[in-house]
Amino acid sequence: MIRFSLLVLAVAVTVAAQTKKPVEAQSSSSIQMGTDADSSETVQIHNVSYYVTGTNVPGRPPDERLLLKKTVQSKQVLGDIGMESTFTLEAWRLGDDPREKPLYTLTASGEEGQVKDNALVVVPRGLEEVEWWSVYQLGNGAHSFDTYVPLVSFSISRETLTMRYAGLEVPPDDIQDPRLKQPNVIAVVTYASEGKVLQEALLTSDDREQATLLRSFADVTRSMSTEEAAPARTLRLSFRQNYPSPSNPLAITIPIAHDRLDLANAKLPAKMHLSAWKR
Repeated sequence: MIRFSLLVLAVAVTVAAQTKKPVEAQSSSSIQMGTDADSSETVQIHNVSYYVTGTNVPGRPPDERLLLKKTVQSKQVLGDIGMESTFTLEAWRLGDDPREKPLYTLTASGEEGQVKDNALVVVPRGLEEVEWWSVYQLGNGAHSFDTYVPLVSFSISRETLTMRYAGLEVPPDDIQDPRLKQPNVIAVVTYASEGKVLQEALLTSDDREQATLLRSFADVTRSMSTEEAAPARTLRLSFRQNYPSPSNPLAITIPIAHDRLDLANAKLPAKMHLSAWKR
């Protein structure tokens, strides 16, 4: 077995508005290469990094910054699909001693999380064949929503930066909510601000075979985007069947009006419906 240090990261920051003395922290990263009992070769990596946020983190005092410690512990069997990985995020007020208890600790199976817009933490969760992401609030570590398309972000105002986020949750087979196990269910569209989920909409189909197909992770590719269209911005959701099937693209457009998804004026293919929904 081989073990060696990859990284020693030190943080020493003095911010007059928040701290009266320097703050120091050290953490080691490492890699282990070895062989399991079944002779398979494995690589285990322990990575640690530090990150300092900007001010105006939603839910925190306006002039406060956070010190984040991001830890990723992963194990991969060489030649196998997927891997095991755990992401941990610890947060302190910048200037507090990071040896003390953090404001919060966020732990999820997944790869390294990224800070988005100084407001959210987005963690890639797809460690096997299916890509998906979990979205958390940076200010307190609370889970906001999951999405099976890359997170969509945009401002609803031209005059001021007023960020909104959208995602699509496709119910996996082991979903706990019995309402999402119904055979006509396709997915849940999520519309959120930096601090909370503002609105959810349930996408269904009267054609159960169509619903089953559009829920499939192996047979369909999904995408989401926004378009500037008069008189309002529009959220566009697309489904395409994967090769070797014909693509047979389906598109759904949802206007965004008065900071809401305008479900009444959404345009959907025949037999498909969008309705207000709440967890």
